[in-house]
Amino acid sequence: MTADQRWATAGDTAVGGGPRPHAVVVGGGLAGVTSALQLADAGVRVTLLEGRPRLGGLAFSFKRGELTVDNGQHVYLRCCTAYRWFLDRVEGAHLAPVQSRLDVPVLDVGHPAGPRLGRLRRTGLPVPLHLARSLATYPHLSLAERASVGRAALALRKLDPADPALDGIDFATWLGRHGQSPRTVEALWDLVGVATLNATAPHASMGLAAMVFKTGLLSEPGAADIGWAHVPLGELHDTLARKALDTAGVRVEVRAKAERILRNDGGGWSVHTAGETLEADTVVLAVPQRETRELLPDGALDDPDRLLDIGTAPILNLHVVYDRKVLRQPFFTALGSPVQWVFDRTESSGLTGGGQYLAVSQSAAQDDIDEPVAALRERYLPELERLLPAARGAGIRDFFVTRERTATFAPTPGVGRLRPGARTHAPGLYLAGAWTATGWPATMEGAVRSGFSAAGAALSALGRRYDHPLQEAA
Repeated sequence: MTADQRWATAGDTAVGGGPRPHAVVVGGGLAGVTSALQLADAGVRVTLLEGRPRLGGLAFSFKRGELTVDNGQHVYLRCCTAYRWFLDRVEGAHLAPVQSRLDVPVLDVGHPAGPRLGRLRRTGLPVPLHLARSLATYPHLSLAERASVGRAALALRKLDPADPALDGIDFATWLGRHGQSPRTVEALWDLVGVATLNATAPHASMGLAAMVFKTGLLSEPGAADIGWAHVPLGELHDTLARKALDTAGVRVEVRAKAERILRNDGGGWSVHTAGETLEADTVVLAVPQRETRELLPDGALDDPDRLLDIGTAPILNLHVVYDRKVLRQPFFTALGSPVQWVFDRTESSGLTGGGQYLAVSQSAAQDDIDEPVAALRERYLPELERLLPAARGAGIRDFFVTRERTATFAPTPGVGRLRPGARTHAPGLYLAGAWTATGWPATMEGAVRSGFSAAGAALSALGRRYDHPLQEAA
């Protein structure tokens, strides 16, 4: 029996014999899927609407010839407990394992003596000693710069990321006040910050930066260990997510875009799509901020136009298929080059024929996002040859680009005051999405956490018990 059939037969009656409340979740990204699963697990009848033909939001896959391609390289950290819950809930954790210990190869091709490889590694020692050996031997900084990093890290550890004053200043200003040289910012702080915040230090809220570094590097020894999908993202965020939703009894409708949301005469909600009107006791809007603004009824937020002040930031991904193996590491990051992070996606993509498929992930890509493919090819292929000697002379079987112009919300100073919480002034209407007030930047972790918040608020209003999946956030 399908979820639709279950919904149409016994789905309206609760265990105690009374009517089951109906929730409509608008948006099938990680936030929406999480909300739907949490609501369904609590006994609510749920319909999930997604305008695209697939689930997963902006973390998805598509076919290109024989390849299954992720639109971008998405990673998470061991400290991302909400996203790890999601992987467990859809039975996909084994398909996206985490490193046993943090190990990031950092290749500097701008060094005067020639390319130099360093590594950011942790040991099993307690925080902050777990990174002391790596920092002491990090070749991309001078001895004085390494010492200054230690002092700044100790100062950062004392901060409260939720302090509104931190949201009002930029990360670069704080780093400057704590003796960080431009080289230190480039070779360490931005190395991590650009990938996690999607912004360079001058354009990043200190509050969000403090949250990233304090949680990832200064909370537990293994917090920053990196995990990534060893299968296409679509297998996790669409295929397995649909299976979990179906098993939970959620009715999933794709290619079903919500066009209007109106309060009905009974005190509930009417959600209008092109082909159907759904009556609901509660609604979760789990779509981007601009789409949310279009759907919000009058009075739901004090100043709904503030949602339009939450900017967006792009991510560019370059995809290169070589005719032979040119990289022996699963990934690396670069200094002295426009190239940021490079990942081997050969196995997960299904590539055959002895070649290698590399994905180059470029965050904060405002300068390149609209460049023609030919110009990007001319710029980045020689850079990859500089970084990877084995690529020199290798044949290029394919080169293509994926662009997400609004990949994340922009984590600019002051953005914290613009991000709304899950609750609105309209009873039964809730917000979810990585752009809401999760305390996290725009990550898969933030998206799942927003789903928890929206579902928890909705269940509380419905008089349903809600056991938060994360003990520390309960």
